[in-house]
Amino acid sequence: MNLFDLTIHDAADGLRAKKFSSVELTESCIERTNSVEKKLNSYITQTDATALQEAKEADARFSAGNPRGPLDGIPCAIKDVYCTKGVRTTAASKNLDDFVPPYDATTVKKLKAAGMVSLGKTNTDEYTCGGSTESSYYGVTRNPWDLERVAGGSSGGSASAVAAGQCIYSLGTDTGGSIRQPASYCGITGLKPTYGRISRFGVISMASSLDTIGPMTKDVMDAALVLQQLAGHDVYDSTTPDVPVPNYLDSLKPNLDGIKVGVPKEFFIEGMDSDQERGVRDAIVELEKLGAKIVEVSLPHSVYGLAVYYIICPSEVSANMERYDGIRYGYSTKSETKDLLEFYTKTRAEGFGSEMKRRIMIGTYALSAGYYEAYYLKAQKVRTIRKREFEDALKEVDVLIGPTVPAPAFKVGEKIDDPLQLYLEDILTVSINISGVPSLAVPVGFSKNNLPLGMQIIGPQFGEEKILRVGYAFQQATDWHSRRAVI
Repeated sequence: MNLFDLTIHDAADGLRAKKFSSVELTESCIERTNSVEKKLNSYITQTDATALQEAKEADARFSAGNPRGPLDGIPCAIKDVYCTKGVRTTAASKNLDDFVPPYDATTVKKLKAAGMVSLGKTNTDEYTCGGSTESSYYGVTRNPWDLERVAGGSSGGSASAVAAGQCIYSLGTDTGGSIRQPASYCGITGLKPTYGRISRFGVISMASSLDTIGPMTKDVMDAALVLQQLAGHDVYDSTTPDVPVPNYLDSLKPNLDGIKVGVPKEFFIEGMDSDQERGVRDAIVELEKLGAKIVEVSLPHSVYGLAVYYIICPSEVSANMERYDGIRYGYSTKSETKDLLEFYTKTRAEGFGSEMKRRIMIGTYALSAGYYEAYYLKAQKVRTIRKREFEDALKEVDVLIGPTVPAPAFKVGEKIDDPLQLYLEDILTVSINISGVPSLAVPVGFSKNNLPLGMQIIGPQFGEEKILRVGYAFQQATDWHSRRAVI
C-alpha cells in the first residue's frame, strides 16, 4: 500500500514504529497531489514547503521520544473557509482572492497543537453555498471515482483530496450536508457533529445557526481521533456549550448488542436511485447481523425539511454577506462610481458569483417587511417541530439510519442550470442541520457504474459516541471504506 493511502491510525502506528518518517509520509501525499491535481482540482492553495517543515519538526519530536499524540506528523488538508494565519483564505470567492488572515481559527490552533502537517486549503463552493463545488471561483472539483462527475459540495475539495490520497484526512464544514454528501459521493467517511460540539471561531460563516465543523476521513476510527482533538467549549464561540467531551475511542466496539436502530420510512423517498436504496438496505441487514435491533420509525414532517432549510439558510446567508462591502477588506470595484451606493452595488455585483447572488436575494426577500412572518418566522416554527420530532424518535431508538443522498454523484454541468434540481440533492441531509443533531456518513457499496454509495447514521444531541459505535462496527464487518479510487 502507498503511504498516501494510509489511515490516520495506521500512519500513526507506522511513525511510532519508525517504519517511515513524517517527511516521507508528507512527500508521498505531495507527490500524489502533483500527479492527480490537474485532473481533480482539489486544492485552491498548496503549502508544500510549510508542510515539509512541519513534518521535519514532527520527526524531531519522534526522535526525542516526545510525540504529541495520534495526529502528530499526519498530513491533512483544510477547507478554504478556515482562517489560517499567513496563508490565503478565499472561501472560493473572487471577493477574498487575496485575503490573508492575521489569525488562526480555533480548530486550526488545536490541530497545530496536535502536530498538524498542513498540505494546503481545499476547494469549495463559494462561501460554501452549493452541493457540487461548481460555484467555486477556482473551478469545479472532480470525483476521483469518475472524472466526469462532481465530488459533491460544498466540501468537495476536502472529500476528493482524501479519496484520492492527496492527504490523510481533511476538515470540512456542514451547513446542509456539505460534509456528508461529498463524503458519500467520494466513498469516504464524513462526520457532522452536534451543532456547537466544535468551535466555529475563525471559520467564514455561511448560515450561523446551521454551520458545523467536522472531519473527513478514510474510516470511522480516524473521525473519532480528529473529533477528540477538536471537540469542546471555546470562549470565542458562545454556541459551544461547556459539555464534557467523552473519550470517543472508548465507544468503538465491533458489535452492536443492545443497540436499537431506527429506520425512518420517509428517508426512502420516491424516485430514489435503486442502487442507492439497495446499498442502504443491505447495510441495515448487516447491522442486524452485528446485533442491532431494527425498528421502523416515522418522521412525518420530513416533507417540510427542504423548504424550511431553503428559507432559513438564504436568510442567514444574506445577513452574513452584508459585511463584504469592499471597504474594510475583500474585493473592491475598479470602476469609477459617483457615490457610496453605486460603489457597494458594483463591488458586490462583480465580487459575488451567481449562486451567492441568488441566495442573497432569496434571503433578503424572506427577511423583508411584510414577508418576514410569512416565510422566516413560519420556517423557524416548523424547524422547532422538526427538532422535537428527531428528539422524540431518538428517545425510542439509539440511532437513525438512512441514505445520505438520493443517488450517486451526478455529472459535472448536469444540474448547474437548474438550481431546484441541485437543491433537491440536499433533501436527506438538511433536516439534520435544522435539528442540530450529529450524523455520520459511511460508504455502503458501489453502483452498477462503480460509483460510491453512502449511508448516514444520525444520533441524539451530543451523542457522537453512538453514531461512531454503529459506524465502526459496520466498517469492521465490511470493506467498502478500504477501497481506493484509481486515477
